[in-house]
Formats: sequence, structure tokens, C-alpha cells
Amino acid sequence: MTTIRVVLPAPLRTMVGLEREVDVTVQGEVTQRAVLDVLEREYPALLGTIRGRADGRRRAFIRFFACEEDLSHEDPDAPLPEAVVAGREPYIVLGAMAGG
Repeated sequence: MTTIRVVLPAPLRTMVGLEREVDVTVQGEVTQRAVLDVLEREYPALLGTIRGRADGRRRAFIRFFACEEDLSHEDPDAPLPEAVVAGREPYIVLGAMAGG
């Protein structure tokens, strides 16, 4: 089991009553899908806010980052960077901005 630090955007933190970071424990390979599965299982209010309920795909204005890299379009089953797995860096869920 591996404990991953997850940073959520303020509206989602408020929704579930969390501080800046939350720790989630992942069994097996640490991937974006595995982290989000645990996060949604532990905080059911997040279901449908980060990923679509029907298809599990990233919602339009949500981005994923780790180690200063945008992972938003990466395979959700690809392993997360070693620095995230080791706890040196967080996995960041960020609300994107749009408009002009």
C-alpha cells in the first residue's frame, strides 16, 4: 500500500470539508485512475465532479498535474511519477480557467 498526497481545488475541498491536502492509500500500482478511485470511494460527494460518472473520463475543466507536468491527457492507467509515489510531490487536481 502506498500513501499519496492529493491537492484538490478549493471548491472541491469545501464540498467535502478538507484542508489543502488529503492523503489516500492506494493498493497496487499507483496510477491516476487508482488515486481517483480511492478519492471518490473515501469522499463520495466527489463522484461526478472530477470524472464523469458514466464514462470515468476527466471532466472538461479539470486538469491533473504532478512534478510540474500536465498529466491531463496521459493514459489514466500509466504509473504516476516516482516522486509522487514516494510522497515527495503531491498529485494535483486543478480547476482550469476559461474565458477572456
